[in-house]
Amino acid sequence: MLIPTSTHWGNYKIRTNSGRIAGIERYPIDTNPTPLAENLLAAQDANVRVKRPAVRRSYLDNPLKHSGELRGQEPFIEVSWDSALDLAANALQRVQQGSGNASIYGGSYGWSSAGRFHHAQSQIHRFLNAIGGYTRSLYSYSAGAGEVIVPHVLGMDFYEVMFQAPTLEDMVRNTKLVVCFGGLALKNTQVMSGGLGGHDAENRLRALADSGIQFVNISPIKEDLPAFLDSQWWPIKPCSDAALMLALAHTLVDEDLYDHAFVDQYTVGLDEFLPYLTGQTDGLAKDCEWAARICQIPAGHIRQLARRMAVELPMIGISWSLQRSEHGEQTYWLVTVLAALLGTHGLPGKGVSYGYGSIHNIGFAGRKLPNFPIAALPQGKRPINSYIPVARIADVLLAPGVPFAFNGEVVTPPKIDLIYWAGGNPYHHHQDLNRLTRAWFVPASIIVNEPFWTATARRADIVFPVTVPLEREDLGITPYDCHLTPMRQVVQPFGEARDDYQVFASLAERLGVKHKFTEGRSVRDWLQALYQQLRSSAKQKDVLLPSFDEFWSGEQFSVTEQVPECEFRLERFRRDPKAFPLATPSGKIEIFSRTIAKFDYLDCLGHPAWYDKTEMLGSPRSDTFPLHLISNQPRGRLHSQYDHGPASMATKVAGREQVCMHPKDALSRGLEAGDLVRIYNDRGACLAIVRTSIGIRTGVVELPTGAWYDPSGPDGLEVHGNPNVLTRDIGSSSLGQGTTAHSCLVEIERYTDGSPPVTVRMPPELQ
Repeated sequence: MLIPTSTHWGNYKIRTNSGRIAGIERYPIDTNPTPLAENLLAAQDANVRVKRPAVRRSYLDNPLKHSGELRGQEPFIEVSWDSALDLAANALQRVQQGSGNASIYGGSYGWSSAGRFHHAQSQIHRFLNAIGGYTRSLYSYSAGAGEVIVPHVLGMDFYEVMFQAPTLEDMVRNTKLVVCFGGLALKNTQVMSGGLGGHDAENRLRALADSGIQFVNISPIKEDLPAFLDSQWWPIKPCSDAALMLALAHTLVDEDLYDHAFVDQYTVGLDEFLPYLTGQTDGLAKDCEWAARICQIPAGHIRQLARRMAVELPMIGISWSLQRSEHGEQTYWLVTVLAALLGTHGLPGKGVSYGYGSIHNIGFAGRKLPNFPIAALPQGKRPINSYIPVARIADVLLAPGVPFAFNGEVVTPPKIDLIYWAGGNPYHHHQDLNRLTRAWFVPASIIVNEPFWTATARRADIVFPVTVPLEREDLGITPYDCHLTPMRQVVQPFGEARDDYQVFASLAERLGVKHKFTEGRSVRDWLQALYQQLRSSAKQKDVLLPSFDEFWSGEQFSVTEQVPECEFRLERFRRDPKAFPLATPSGKIEIFSRTIAKFDYLDCLGHPAWYDKTEMLGSPRSDTFPLHLISNQPRGRLHSQYDHGPASMATKVAGREQVCMHPKDALSRGLEAGDLVRIYNDRGACLAIVRTSIGIRTGVVELPTGAWYDPSGPDGLEVHGNPNVLTRDIGSSSLGQGTTAHSCLVEIERYTDGSPPVTVRMPPELQ
């Protein structure tokens, strides 16, 4: 049989044989298919699936008196569903009756399923709201700093501005130059939040190259722009992009190359910014010579590029990676200022593509996206308003009640007594995993809904085995793609796995709120209701969808022809700034923000600026740890999902991740390709296999994220190649409090103490 489904890396037809997954077939529209699809073949691998409800041994013996420090160290006891559900319900009630609902942290992440109903984040939030509320997280690990700064500067939601990126069709007609800060890595375009009809990024980029558009790749990794684009590679020192942007802006102003009319009509704050830019306030002009010393790009090259940009008015791309660093907000602010000085915001094919190529449809979706609301499971009203920035969970666990600054507010986090995690793996996303482990000891109870024995599941007290998307029914549609697909059940649930919805409904029943959570509906009832809501919304925009029965019995289809091309918000603003003002205090692009200035932060002024970095080549810390680690997205999986799958395993050597380094850096350490090495700093250490390339800047090493965390021995050496034992757990600034994973210095040496086995592809000890 061939059964349609949707994933975050594409829509497929799944071939089954005797009730098992036998193959994955793409749709013809998927002209550049990704190998990630093959990972679905490992969806029911018995070595990594959670088969039955399981409880940590000492927690089962006495939930009121146990040691959190034994999490990840002692075996699990498999129990009945009723026993596990009773334990979890009792734990939730204890917190509610004791410290209150704010002491429940509801952890989740949006990438767990492409389906609209079985969206784990919606499910857990709906459940926790139904029982009285919880402490939630704000923003994302991917783009937390950008999500905060962009609304201040552009008055637009971060995701709105991302998906209104200059289109490739407009670039072919209007653009001669594309300048990419952080590159545009094709590996990142394998994925798209909520699914996509087909991958065509490579074909469309080749069309750009054929049109004669020239590219500049500003990145320490040459492969961050495809070789067929024949780009000019600027191997910039990591985390110095803000200095380069300031120098480009300085040249535009100093040589009077900027668009005075645009700045006057569409922006505010240049006069407040100029004294800093020119050095009047601190005696240090942010010119090309100044920037060259920081980013190690010749001053003449910078000046020449600024002049060229003033003439050719480029499209500027900026990846998400740049804001995942110390003071990461500054790069997104400065790229906005650069385009304002050039006068390109709102011009077809020009301006800025925020997050260009970070996921497939940023820059590749064109002007046709669904023009009607996309139905989703309602999460209910929040009974309490307790929150933290997502990347600050370890801080909150280790220092409850200690206030910290965040986006103009002072957040005083509650003491977290219970963590409930469903959808997501903090032992993938979070930084400094040894610190997270210490923080993970603190709560009285940790409950996890999880299909696989991830590091998070292995460190829980109660583990509920839940289904993967192929084991349930759902709707595949996203606001960012015009394709819809029914997600019919492909195979039976593994072992005793249940849907998140069933788990939460059972807990809601024990806590007296079952009807509030379920509204008396089955999964199929919800699917039909959500689809009817979707169909009604579409009809109001003259988009006709088939009946539910027709949809459910069919396959992927597209509404592209029924959806009109949209005019982007910045285009409307440029056309008539009075009729279509931005949602900033001034209604304009804010080069200087009075709002941010009033926050009085030392690490984020009212205008964009350069701040010295703690972890950067050339800093005092680099004397001890002289290599800059880039922990970027992997080629063979989405984040850590299906790390055991065939596409993921194909990127490893001897079951471990590979660390890429320049041959000169390897030679100076007596290393060769294929060597087992220890990567370390004062936060932790991990093992990996050396891969060498001249396409990486000297002094920089690359170790992708997503290897399942696998510490071994008394010193906690991570043996699989997870870079987050090395990364620093500190906020980007007082404004955004985003992650700073790319601000990380390390050293590398040959590992000579044998070859510790990777054990995470086998289940933990079960009794």
